[in-house]
Amino acid sequence: MLITKMKGFSNPTIAIFPFAWYENGDLWRMWALKLQADGILKWERHYIDSGDGHAKSEVYQAFKEANAAANEFNRTIRERVASLNLDDDLKLSISLKAEKNVIAEKRLAQEEQLMLNEAIKRSKSFQKPSIESLVLPKRDGEKYRDGLYQCLCESPKIQIVQLPKHHVSLRRKGDFDWSTSINTNSKTGMYCFRERIASAFDMSGVEHWGETKAKIRDLLLPRANKLLQISSVQRMLDEALARGQYVIVIGSFVFWYEQGKEVGWTVKSVGSASGGKEGETLWKEGKIISKNHGRIVVLPYIKENGELVQGHTKNSSKDGKALPRHPDYYLELPFEVLDGDLMIGLFGELPYE
Repeated sequence: MLITKMKGFSNPTIAIFPFAWYENGDLWRMWALKLQADGILKWERHYIDSGDGHAKSEVYQAFKEANAAANEFNRTIRERVASLNLDDDLKLSISLKAEKNVIAEKRLAQEEQLMLNEAIKRSKSFQKPSIESLVLPKRDGEKYRDGLYQCLCESPKIQIVQLPKHHVSLRRKGDFDWSTSINTNSKTGMYCFRERIASAFDMSGVEHWGETKAKIRDLLLPRANKLLQISSVQRMLDEALARGQYVIVIGSFVFWYEQGKEVGWTVKSVGSASGGKEGETLWKEGKIISKNHGRIVVLPYIKENGELVQGHTKNSSKDGKALPRHPDYYLELPFEVLDGDLMIGLFGELPYE
């Protein structure tokens, strides 16, 4: 179909971001955040010109490449909104909402890529089945053997698997029994992707995903602390300290420099404001005011009405109240945000024990 005939073509594209194309394996497809006629921002499939005026999806083989393309486009969100024939207050609101949407999706994707990479590393020590032991569906099952075996070599504990090449998904019934086929669609693909992560931590990809990821975050935090032993990380943090930076944010982790009884760098988790959602528009000029020793850092953010909110530290609800600081020792700290992809790379440098 001609790109000019695609649904929503005339609606302004404010931002773009790649979403996992679950039903097609590890591909990433670009989506567009479009401004609707009623003023609402909505994610829709993004299309580019195939060269002859027809529409085609913008697809990438890897998240890193897709994310880089989105970052380049999204640098000019505010300029793009400024060109619209709207009043200034509405322009600011749309810009903040668009930035919030992109931040939320980026944090989600980067965190899940980190978790997937770590899950694959953990799985290397798990026992793999032999290719001959796999029990497959009676009808056409033999052609699935090689693909299923490759998936199990990467993630031996998965209970469901998607084979995009054959447009089929299978469910495990026993140690080696994969004879049950299940419906294959985007939802199944999403569960299969999550299962690749969760199964490596002895969890399920079909359970409540937010709760599952919270448990995995807790398991990864001690490992993140081990990054402090890597010379390249130490050099990065020394350079930050020389610039007067005591808080470095990378993805869902925070490198935090603490003076006092425990002098030096520690690792905390990035969190959201109480009752809020992850992905608030970052207020880069804001500061973090720490009145306690909480293990979660809420970064300064801008509300959709333009209100500026300073950052703070806290504990999660299950941790109990954070140990307070004496008022004389409250911290007011600037922070620096580095590309979340860096954390994926840093984890990759650390050999798994």
